[in-house]
Amino acid sequence: MKPIKLKISTKTQKYSIIIGSNLVSNISKITKNNSINFKKCLLVIDKNISKKIISKIKKSLNKTNLYVHFFNASEINKNQNSVSKILDILLKKNFSRDDCLISIGGGITGDISGFAASLFKRGLKFINVPTTLLSQVDSSIGGKTGVNTKYGKNLIGSFYQPNLVISDIQFLETLPKREIICGYGEILKHSLIANKSFYNFLNKNSDNIFNLSSPFIEKTIHESCKIKKDVVEKDEKEKGLRKTLNFGHTFAHAYEATLGYSKKLNHGEAVILGMKTALNFSLKHKLLKKTEHNSIINHITKLGLPSKINKFFNLRDLNKILSFMLKDKKNHSDKISLVLLKKIGSPIINKEYSKKALAIFLKNELTN
Repeated sequence: MKPIKLKISTKTQKYSIIIGSNLVSNISKITKNNSINFKKCLLVIDKNISKKIISKIKKSLNKTNLYVHFFNASEINKNQNSVSKILDILLKKNFSRDDCLISIGGGITGDISGFAASLFKRGLKFINVPTTLLSQVDSSIGGKTGVNTKYGKNLIGSFYQPNLVISDIQFLETLPKREIICGYGEILKHSLIANKSFYNFLNKNSDNIFNLSSPFIEKTIHESCKIKKDVVEKDEKEKGLRKTLNFGHTFAHAYEATLGYSKKLNHGEAVILGMKTALNFSLKHKLLKKTEHNSIINHITKLGLPSKINKFFNLRDLNKILSFMLKDKKNHSDKISLVLLKKIGSPIINKEYSKKALAIFLKNELTN
């Protein structure tokens, strides 16, 4: 299948997302075709990327003064120390703002690389090569970068758009099913907040998508990216519409933090659980009709996706979950701000609820 090109235009940057297979073998040609030129380049690579693919990338960039930094990608390593290591290399090797940093890895690698690029001399050329389904449909688009702290997830960061995103399908073929599920959580979220016909497409073709069958997987990534593109172009700095992308995330980030970002629950699984919680909350508060609620829950259950928070938490975790929800960066008062759902394609933002109201609701979720 011919590569798909999607153009994004924000107030701070115009760039393209290229979606296709075996793209990294031609990374040098792709960058030049998109008018991105540089003489010096730092590759920040997730250490789990296969040597064969790394060899293809190096071969394509053989005319560039190339440096490589391997990163042990995990939520625990998504911190200021990891960013400092990248900055030290850029400074030691005397990079200029006309040089380039290329991230090759999932969302964590992209987030710390993009953050380092935003800080170095106030802005270095940045190319994102997302290698997971989650990063291809979500974190590589929109310019959010950052690190975690002991106080919560992504509380230190910047908005910094890449110069180019290259989404190569071949990376997905090496992923375990759990990682595909992880990315599917964000794809499902995009359909729920923006496009009922896309949700129906997912309902009908989920088996083909999980099997990475062409053209279903390319169409899915493209449609998901289009939804995020439309949101980011209208609201780059998350003043209004972009908040809809946080559907399920206030719960999800609290779940991840409560577990100490352990491998028991990856980000996409937490998002699926967070959306399920938000759907139940929307139903309880008579915002969402039961028919649509049941349709989505059935879809999640049919695919064997995580659906019950009491498999991961118990009542002893309640106060910890609430504490992290109160620290969420989207809150502007002592209340907790949630993104909820009115119907498929129609999210509701800026709904605020007290800690007590959330405690009563979550207590019921944890015991049923």
